[in-house]
Amino acid sequence: MSRIYIFTGKGGVGKTSTATAHAVKSANDGVKTLLVSTDMAHNLGDLFEKELGREPVEIIPNLDVYEIDPEYVLEHDFHEMSESLRKMISLDSDVGMEDFGMIPGMEELVSLLKIAEVYKEGIYGRIIVDCAPTGETLSLLKFPELLSWYVEKFLPVGKVAIRVLAPVSKKLLKVELPNREAINDIERMYLKLVELQELLKDREITSIRLVAVPEKMAVEETKRNYMYMNLYNFNVDGIYINRILPKDIDNKFFDKWLEIQGRYVIQLEECFTGLPIWYIRWYDEELKGLDAVGRICRDVLTEDVFASRMDGPREEFRENEQGYLLRVPIPYVEKDELDVYQSESDVVIKLGNFKRNIPLPDSIRTYEITSAKLEKEYLNMQFELK
Repeated sequence: MSRIYIFTGKGGVGKTSTATAHAVKSANDGVKTLLVSTDMAHNLGDLFEKELGREPVEIIPNLDVYEIDPEYVLEHDFHEMSESLRKMISLDSDVGMEDFGMIPGMEELVSLLKIAEVYKEGIYGRIIVDCAPTGETLSLLKFPELLSWYVEKFLPVGKVAIRVLAPVSKKLLKVELPNREAINDIERMYLKLVELQELLKDREITSIRLVAVPEKMAVEETKRNYMYMNLYNFNVDGIYINRILPKDIDNKFFDKWLEIQGRYVIQLEECFTGLPIWYIRWYDEELKGLDAVGRICRDVLTEDVFASRMDGPREEFRENEQGYLLRVPIPYVEKDELDVYQSESDVVIKLGNFKRNIPLPDSIRTYEITSAKLEKEYLNMQFELK
């Protein structure tokens, strides 16, 4: 079975070099591997010192590198939907789609759909994903769940609107609504979104790896990243502490830095007890080219770094005497950061700027939340009959 490894973390912590080292090791182990970048500021070409195109490029035997161009993928894989959006924007106007750029969120969606498509083709044994910084990665990973929820709720209404309004929209509203082919394309995209959610949350297929450096801001963001990943039920099964200064530096300038790094390494170890941790030293050269990346492979990736740890916490419904208990793992969260409420068919958990809708099983929709408590690293919500 093919596997997907997604590397994420604060900007500038070394995600690209860490992901690349894994891809090179995987290829050297004889596994057909794809290293793919979803960061719009692609830099894999810079790292390999090679110009990359819109399709995967072979770097060494068993290793292809791919910098996704979302606009190109949208135009070629979702042509009807793209054409429909172009008509809606440019009708009776000199302004076209290219003047607006992509719709917010479409870059993330198209990148993930392309990764899912590549996975489904079964060409690669491992797909290594070099993601954008934390905030963009969270948007990337939660977008399929969010968009599929909206599509599920509004697509039936949209199909009726197309039938009723399409004949008059162009004349009266100066807008051309999507045609049936575009609606069918949206339906196909919805089915792909469902498959994508299942793929990203399948712990036998997808692993999320966190990359950090031993500094306060990076440590705090890594903890929040882990918290959000648990909120959305992703499988985080490893952490990398990068740019660790060697302890034998004979230079007083670094004494304080060694003390600071030592303190935050311990903090990361205490925060992520139970997760595999890999330590990457701060090298004396720029990590550029295969030789430099090979040093990480030899020094750090000597054990089976591709093994998946799948026994971590995940959300679950439990039947009890009062009704049902929903348990959602959310480590490192404070009570005043959380807001929980129930809609007709979902439980909505709001954490800072992030919101997640958890669909309720039909058997629980006649129940209501009577209590919500934070206990250790879990949010426990009790449901009782209305």
